[in-house]
Amino acid sequence: MRGILTGTVVLALIGLSLAVKAQEPAATRLTIYNEDFAVARTTVPLTLKPGVNEVTTTSVTSQLEPDSVVLRDPESHNPIQVLEQNYDSAVVTQGWLLEKYEGRMIDFQLPAPAAGGVGQTIQGKIVRAGSDPLIEVVGKLQFQLPGVPLFPAATDGLTLKPTLRWRIDARKAASFPAELDYITHGMKWQATYNVLIPATEDTTGPEKADVLGWVTIENHTGTEFPEATIQLMAGEVAKIKQVRQFDRVELAAKVYAPMAMAPPPQVTQKAFDEFHLYDLHRTVALKNGETKQVQFLEATGVTVQRRFELDNQSGYDEANPGNAAVVEKIKNSEANHLGMPIPAGRLRVYRRDTDGQVQFVGESMIEHTPAEQEINVVTGKAFDVTGKRRQTESHSSSHSSDESYEIKLANQKAQAVTVHVMEHLNQQNWKITARSGDFTKKDANTVDFAVVVPAKGEAVLTYSVHYSW
Repeated sequence: MRGILTGTVVLALIGLSLAVKAQEPAATRLTIYNEDFAVARTTVPLTLKPGVNEVTTTSVTSQLEPDSVVLRDPESHNPIQVLEQNYDSAVVTQGWLLEKYEGRMIDFQLPAPAAGGVGQTIQGKIVRAGSDPLIEVVGKLQFQLPGVPLFPAATDGLTLKPTLRWRIDARKAASFPAELDYITHGMKWQATYNVLIPATEDTTGPEKADVLGWVTIENHTGTEFPEATIQLMAGEVAKIKQVRQFDRVELAAKVYAPMAMAPPPQVTQKAFDEFHLYDLHRTVALKNGETKQVQFLEATGVTVQRRFELDNQSGYDEANPGNAAVVEKIKNSEANHLGMPIPAGRLRVYRRDTDGQVQFVGESMIEHTPAEQEINVVTGKAFDVTGKRRQTESHSSSHSSDESYEIKLANQKAQAVTVHVMEHLNQQNWKITARSGDFTKKDANTVDFAVVVPAKGEAVLTYSVHYSW
């Protein structure tokens, strides 16, 4: 199975901290995806004797996909024949232990009669475990635990950490660090961006802004990673949803042969397959249940251009005037001090007021944005830029119709603004037969009229459209 990671998508693998028996875990390397999973790579020190060997490692996660595991010699000097693989997720709970002792007697500690005291211990038989346990105490049945259950410390099969166990057949004695790769659920990341625009009286022209990008990483794998180097995969990767959680799974594994692995990336960002791979180039500690933020983008002098839009699909008319949408446009180019493919995420816009205070002015989600494309952020509605729309004419025949519209625009700002009136036409075959201003055809059914509205003034757009079928 050279070149194949069983049951997984093969990607630039990066690792996880694992140990064999009492040995210290290796440094962690992780590739984290947006879809709540990560690919992990670590090393497991193996000392094999000729014949069958039992090997155990305990620092794997409780959400590992057992059939995604690959164990190999990275140097390909020692072919590893895995006869059997067993995975125990070690989800030790009170319910699991009650099921383990179903039909048997155990001790229950009663509540202490007074503060600082110790409660008595009685015995009870677990007649039925599960979500509604049934306990026999002194010959009587009750649907409630009589106290805190006390289980024997030497419970068979009790493990406190997720564990992988292998039976490995070695042709000869060997000692080497084996590479261990697998997929785990319970880990995800997302990008957020903060754009800070300085104070200005005129917001209608190009403005220079600072852009900060943050990565938020969540670890809910059940494992702590005290030392992890992290890569992030951006893009829509096909991944079959896990239909069940692996709970104390025993997996009979096939033989895993060596496979070719991608070398560690040397750049902050690079294209990988049809996706983009980001390397943070730093070591971080990830505790279980922790949410960590790491800054990954910082740019100054980024040009931001504001645009006002009125869209007829928003339903504004004479009775319900519409406020123009405020769209901040940012060119993702090197000339604009960016140029790196931008992962999808939330983008917040801040602006300093005339007193120097930072004020929040809006946010929206952005899609994955390749280099040289434009980021459009709708931050809200303009208070002082409004429009009214009405139909002034309409008549039709068996194979055509004609319609005319009037859009009145008002601007109470101290500066003139350009309002982009977006009109979505409702037929495929159309022709603008009259207009008071120029337009740009955006797609097969959308036109954009750019109308300059003077300061403290109004402007009127009129147009007529002919439909045929």
